[in-house]
Amino acid sequence: MTTDSVTDGRAGNDVQLRDVVEADLEFLLAYEHDPEAVRRSRFTPRPRDAFMAHWKTKILGDSTVFVQTVTVRGEPAGSIVAWWEGEQGVGGDRFIGYWLGRPYWGRGVGSVALGLFLSREIHRPLYADPFAENTASVRLLEKHGFRRSGTVRHGDDEHLMLVLDAGPS
Repeated sequence: MTTDSVTDGRAGNDVQLRDVVEADLEFLLAYEHDPEAVRRSRFTPRPRDAFMAHWKTKILGDSTVFVQTVTVRGEPAGSIVAWWEGEQGVGGDRFIGYWLGRPYWGRGVGSVALGLFLSREIHRPLYADPFAENTASVRLLEKHGFRRSGTVRHGDDEHLMLVLDAGPS
């Protein structure tokens, strides 16, 4: 199991990344169904069976996907994942996404976790497409070097396309 950690002294958080274990999925499912998170992300939560199947086959079952559980003081706080949209090396793009439970918002957890993740995710460029009105998510990505490169639509919603060109230092 791979674990990286750093202590965020401002918030008193011990933020770590580690491999996902099956027990994490119940936490991640609950976080995905939080009504305020759904409103901010404009992501439709999956029913439990669909969520579990997606995670077990499309995320954990795909060797090209890099996913980590974010923990705070040992408790699952969310996840960060990178995946290929299209075929790897054949015009495909590498995307990143993350989801934190509401108890961890506004405490610096996302910033620390994303920094750790980006130091380990070797592929560049990386793309992210947060809902345009999710200003906290947009600010987080921009703080870590992502730049705006346009917009995309998912259904009726406008999302910003952000890209990170530089690799880990």
